[in-house]
This record gives sequence, C-alpha cells and structure tokens, in this order.
Amino acid sequence: MNYEAAIDNSGTLEALRAYDPRVVGTFPLGLSVPGSDIDIICHAFDPMAFARAIWKQYRSCDGFRLHQWTSSGRPVVARFEWGGWPFEVFGDSRPVDQQYGWLHFEIEKRLLDLDDGRLRKAVLQRRSLGDKTEPAFAAVLGISGDPYRGLLELASATDAQLRARLRSLRP
Repeated sequence: MNYEAAIDNSGTLEALRAYDPRVVGTFPLGLSVPGSDIDIICHAFDPMAFARAIWKQYRSCDGFRLHQWTSSGRPVVARFEWGGWPFEVFGDSRPVDQQYGWLHFEIEKRLLDLDDGRLRKAVLQRRSLGDKTEPAFAAVLGISGDPYRGLLELASATDAQLRARLRSLRP
C-alpha cells in the first residue's frame, strides 16, 4: 500500500474534513526516507473539538499520542499508526493557508517544480543522512541562519529569482 492508499484507508481526510485537512511534507514532495511520517495539517479553529475528533477516531491506533502545545496559538498534534504507516496530524488555530507548515510546503514544491532534478537529488541525499526537510533545503540552497525562516523568506521571490538561486546549488 502506498501513502495515498494509507491516507484513504485511514479515513483521516474525511474524519477531519471540517478542519480543512491537507497532506503536506515529504511524501507528496517525493522526498520521503525510511521513517518519514504522513503529515496532515488542519485549521483547528476550536482546538478542543479538533482534539475530540482525533481522539474519537484514532485513540485505539498503535502509537497514539495527542498533545497540545503551550505556546504560539496552542496547536494540537496527534501521532498514530494506520496500516503500518506513521501519521502526524497538526491542528493550528490559523487557517491552513497561513500556517508555516503549508507555506514551507508551498515554497518547497515551487522550488522542486522549477528545478531540473538537482535540488531533489541533493535534498534527498541530505535527508538520507538524517536532516529534516527544511534544514536540508536550507543547506542545499545556501540559506544561513534559521532554515525555517529562510525558506519563508523565499516564498515572496519570483520564479526568475528562484531559478537563479537554483543555478548555484550546494550539493
């Protein structure tokens, strides 16, 4: 079963449809490595209701954990396994289009779409050595400082600016 079938079989998108669930991360980007989880982000406008929906649907799954951050809008995070696939569901009070996870996914997808394959290869190499996705992108693109902030700053760049950046990749 591939990751898309695992998502369908888990019913996660349907169970959380009121929260605008979107699949992000390494699987849809084609950057997964062994141990990668299926990432789903949601608009948890009512964090307690969101937590209850997840609890009701997935509490009996292997590895089920549910917690709420104590800072920055108090997002809710759930982890569980479904059909042998690890899932992480993140619910933030901000609409999905405003969440950092979505913005990172969008710029990473844009960069990969503009590239000739060198970026994907270099990021996958760093991921296979243990780097998380955003730090891997930042290292390959020569972004210094906070990799998460650095990627967000690229989101406003034009395609021409991104292509110029891609021409000077650091493998």
